[in-house]
Amino acid sequence: MAARSQTSSKKRQKELARQEKQKEKAARRAQRKLEKRLPDGEPAPDVELGPDGEPAPGVEPAPDAGVITG
Repeated sequence: MAARSQTSSKKRQKELARQEKQKEKAARRAQRKLEKRLPDGEPAPDVELGPDGEPAPGVEPAPDAGVITG
């Protein structure tokens, strides 16, 4: 019966590696999405971003954020 448990542990290791790879891919996608939205790679001032790269709920940007005055 030892062969059965060894196969089981190999399967578990493979599954954990697959899950880790998926997490890394999701993080890279979120980073690319953020960089596309902000070309300089830095978050906009006065805007707090959530874990998915979108503005956090309930956070309003400052009234003059993004307004260019001459």
